[in-house]
Amino acid sequence: QVPLVESGGGLVRTGGSLRLSCAATVTFFSRNTMGWYRQAPGKQRELVAFIASSGNTNYADSVKGRFTISRDNAENTVYLQMNNLRPEDTAVYYCNVVPFRSDFWGQGTQVTVSS
Repeated sequence: QVPLVESGGGLVRTGGSLRLSCAATVTFFSRNTMGWYRQAPGKQRELVAFIASSGNTNYADSVKGRFTISRDNAENTVYLQMNNLRPEDTAVYYCNVVPFRSDFWGQGTQVTVSS
């Protein structure tokens, strides 16, 4: 069973919005710090936002003020609301625990922002 399944990506124009979802079957989901990562073509995968079990959040400088991470422990789901998207946000977005587990990487969801 795939532990994490991402959805919600798509093609949007600069300034547009998307909401990503990650359905988790991770054991003890509510106790895990969950993060959204992204990998752009030719670049390393990076952590863009994470949310602790307490609900505390943290964001990369590049997305601060534009992205919002949230979680629904009853539904074992973590979300990433992305507003004011820019072409440099184009990437495949993945969710994983923080720190990540290599065996938890899913297929990701493609986000493409056109200029």
